[in-house]
Amino acid sequence: MTKKAKVISFGIQKGGSSKTTTSGVVSYLLSQNYRVLAIDMDSQGNLTELLTQRDIYDFHGKTILEALQKRDANGYIYQVTDNLHLIGAEDHLATFSRWLYGNYRGNQALVMSDMLDTVRDKYDYIIIDTPPALGDQTMNALSASDYVVAMFEASKFCYSALGRFLESCVHVQTQVNPDLKIAGILRGLIDARRTDNKALIDLVQQEYGDLCFKTILIRNAAAGRLSINGLFDNNEMNAATRHYKLFVKELLERVGETVQA
Repeated sequence: MTKKAKVISFGIQKGGSSKTTTSGVVSYLLSQNYRVLAIDMDSQGNLTELLTQRDIYDFHGKTILEALQKRDANGYIYQVTDNLHLIGAEDHLATFSRWLYGNYRGNQALVMSDMLDTVRDKYDYIIIDTPPALGDQTMNALSASDYVVAMFEASKFCYSALGRFLESCVHVQTQVNPDLKIAGILRGLIDARRTDNKALIDLVQQEYGDLCFKTILIRNAAAGRLSINGLFDNNEMNAATRHYKLFVKELLERVGETVQA
């Protein structure tokens, strides 16, 4: 039996929650041992920029939008490295909903799932970066995923969004994709010196218990410069990815992977 990729989405309907950085770094770290396809489902194209260090308009006409419209990922995959591939995004992805309700005939929640079926057997992991909204892009990503990681930054607005995001995941589980599992909540500390940030981190732990990953992402300058310096030939990678490596180990354990030394 052919092994199929495990599909993992990262999401929360709140900007500035490290979805893109986490999706990019996790894709990069996993690609050290596995074949990985990263998918940018945000029309801002930040994951595309992070992984390629190229302008998103270089990918015009060869993005996730066209792959979804064709229901075929082949022909839209950009090779970042031998083990890390990408389907990028640019501004025109914002027209996805208009196309979906105006031109598509079929189950509108399963367009991405159908598209991924064309490449699931080519990868070990497919990582999806979702936009900061609970729209058709995010719902399609969840409907195509085996696991979802809920991102939480230590802010009141993100705390308000977290419960609604988890409810949306449960809705997808019950209505569209019964195979979807919530891998957990990844908490990020904006400023370790602020007591209100720490209090929110603790509050989420109290409310959600073991659903929270033990790893807490702590923002540092090196991680903040990843968008500028990229993930390759970057002499700050050890400092930038220290907490992410701990998270990836936890994530692999939760998705049933034997962690490689």
